[in-house]
Amino acid sequence: MSRRWLRLTLAAPLMSFGAVAVDQIGSTWRFPSRSMLTGLLANALGLDWTERAAHQALQDRLVSTAALVREGEVLTDIQNAQLGANDRGWTTRGRAEGREGASYNAPHRRRRDFLADAELLAVLALEPADAEPSLDRIRNALLRPARPLFLGRKPCLPSRPLVAGTEADFLEAPTAHAALLACAGIAGARAWWPGNEGPAGTRTHEVADRRNWDSGLHGGARILREGRLGEPGPDGGAS
Repeated sequence: MSRRWLRLTLAAPLMSFGAVAVDQIGSTWRFPSRSMLTGLLANALGLDWTERAAHQALQDRLVSTAALVREGEVLTDIQNAQLGANDRGWTTRGRAEGREGASYNAPHRRRRDFLADAELLAVLALEPADAEPSLDRIRNALLRPARPLFLGRKPCLPSRPLVAGTEADFLEAPTAHAALLACAGIAGARAWWPGNEGPAGTRTHEVADRRNWDSGLHGGARILREGRLGEPGPDGGAS
């Protein structure tokens, strides 16, 4: 059974698809997680972060996959900040935001990884397809977002539109893997797809990229397959 997919171009000087953080170390996956894509789409739609049920429903409907058109490289940013109780900063919502708690007597240190000079092609579908928001409404929101969009972290601004605004934004395919294969110009690209959305691939990953939007925590895991599009997998079938 064929499904309708929306094609996104993810390109920026810096992107970050936050993997599991350990202490002050924030690494990045090479692919956009379900929770990251949910936040991106919700931001375009204008959902407030307090609308947790709407975020959860959107994430639960999302089926996504991605391929690296340009791999780029991982850049590690070592951050040192002296934080005071009265510090304030501007947000993408257009107003200053403060912080709670005491001042730090010593600098707050952390490490954050980014993908530098990378470009990905992502495709996503929604199940059920007839619920709201629809794929068309999401495409229109990405064309004219309610707020500025960023790819992972707030400094990661897209270098080009995420969608083209034409019928070429949409395609029909039975699975996430087949949807990637239907996209021109990415044969041989490194790709990831859900375990039940394509062939076995060459590697298997267990990832915890689903967020409980009520608690704000990530939990549970799912299986992703990795391979190069069109190349044989371990079972002899093409990836």
